[in-house]
Amino acid sequence: MLLAYHEQKHQDTHVRPERFLSKFCVSQTVPSQQSASAPGSLAALCRDAVPSPVASGARAGPAQGPLAAQSHHAVRGRSDIISTVEFNYSGDLLATGDKGGRVVIFQREQENKSRPHSRGEYNVYSTFQSHEPEFDYLKSLEIEEKINKIRWLPQQNAAHFLLSTNDKTIKLWKISERDKRAEGYNLKDEDGRLRDPFRITALRVPILKPMDLMVEASPRRIFANAHTYHINSISVNSDHETYLSADDLRINLWHLEITDRSFNIVDIKPVNMEELTEVITAAEFHPHQCNVFVYSSSKGTIRLCDMRSSALCDRHAKFFEEPEDPSSRSFFSEIISSISDVKFSHSGRYMMTRDYLSVKVWDLNMESRPVETHQVHEYLRSKLCSLYENDCIFDKFECCWSGSDSAIMTGSYNNFFRMFDRNTRRDVTLEASRENSKPRASLKPRKVCTGGKRKKDEISVDSLDFNKKILHTAWHPAENIIAVAATNNLYIFQDKVN
Repeated sequence: MLLAYHEQKHQDTHVRPERFLSKFCVSQTVPSQQSASAPGSLAALCRDAVPSPVASGARAGPAQGPLAAQSHHAVRGRSDIISTVEFNYSGDLLATGDKGGRVVIFQREQENKSRPHSRGEYNVYSTFQSHEPEFDYLKSLEIEEKINKIRWLPQQNAAHFLLSTNDKTIKLWKISERDKRAEGYNLKDEDGRLRDPFRITALRVPILKPMDLMVEASPRRIFANAHTYHINSISVNSDHETYLSADDLRINLWHLEITDRSFNIVDIKPVNMEELTEVITAAEFHPHQCNVFVYSSSKGTIRLCDMRSSALCDRHAKFFEEPEDPSSRSFFSEIISSISDVKFSHSGRYMMTRDYLSVKVWDLNMESRPVETHQVHEYLRSKLCSLYENDCIFDKFECCWSGSDSAIMTGSYNNFFRMFDRNTRRDVTLEASRENSKPRASLKPRKVCTGGKRKKDEISVDSLDFNKKILHTAWHPAENIIAVAATNNLYIFQDKVN
């Protein structure tokens, strides 16, 4: 992963997307287990680092200056490809998961007098192996260690908690710090060996002594054996006591303290599997109403369910679907209409869905059509046949809201990502690449030429690299800081402050 940063103080706590879209700079770039670039004028501070998995008890040392290189060896192969990115509720921690089952957590540096612009930089805080490859002997099925989703729990004490999941198993992890150790035990020597009881002549009171700071990741709960199909979503409820997990055909409700049972709240599996017409693609709880959740389907529909109506929410409370234009129907219509991600706005009034070519914003009070439709890469419509042949048409792009819900972001190909300002209706295409991640450099908008004469700064649609894709993005909950995962590189961009 790669980390790219901008190290300037952000004066405002409220995100102003109209300013954000015009001023973004590279903040950090972390290769193969860390981040890189962003929008309009996101200043870029490239950190040419390729960190390796750090032991869970290790802490990254302080960087020597904004461009200090942390050179760790990256894991070779495809196990280091980032598969999920998530800020915690405060935005001070950023977690990434990869195909190798590892979780890397970055911590935002606090400002200090010796480095007045250091706040905003994210450094490696902890790395641990969350999942290992498994084999289901009953079904002769390999279970990948790839981390599908990470979700943070609200912080209740000094420790942090997060949920991580692969295809079958969800784990609750506790991330805690330890800077003291107990010494002077009565029954044990300092090296841990038991003492001879007959040689103990006095009672000692153990004391705590300072030690080098250790960050420990320990599994507190393991939620397993509840999903027949691959888990695609987990979402923590606003009551902070329960969460849901969704696979292709079912959604289960869990209590965070109970691992041996869950409640099935949605089941769309038909009696005869030959009658199966759609699958669940994503699910999320409402940010404020603990009884409401939504799930999307491969048919391009979204169902909002209320758990107060019945224990099994097979009957939805609201059904969101945009009528299809018969004139535009093609062989690929059903594939590109499949929803890959659904996210509630922070206010809870709207929700956003991402299909293959567009991102749509829905008002929860209007089911008939979206209130906004933003084209992400409409120029690919003429390339759908080629994208079908190379399987790119099945890529699952995620989307995210800004902290104020006034801007949205999603990924595309060629390491491009798109940002849309909902107030001004402006949009921008930006590129996350190591070549563009020069120190404090503002990101320049990119344009794709669909035909005719190509201008100097434009890129032809025929020269787009479909192996370079941004599927996973995250936006800081309060500031204009974004994290963009481009294969095995993580780019972090921050709003440029003059």
